[in-house]
Amino acid sequence: MNKEKNESEFSKLSFEEALEKLEEIVRDLESGNVSLDDSVRYYEEGSKLMKFCEKKLTEARMKVEKVSGINEIKELEATNLD
Repeated sequence: MNKEKNESEFSKLSFEEALEKLEEIVRDLESGNVSLDDSVRYYEEGSKLMKFCEKKLTEARMKVEKVSGINEIKELEATNLD
């Protein structure tokens, strides 16, 4: 259930908002002023945010490739090499 809550919470974020939260977590962890328990919690949240951002970037890349026809170009190049 906690996993579902986190996924729905992140799904409401834009890529930029998620990235900003991730950068904030990194700054807090790098400061060294965070307890061990909080560090573990921040690390877990940061890991989930990173996966969310990677997913958003992959989706965006796929849309750009579809619009620009990159996949068709790659297929044509592969066919021409044969």
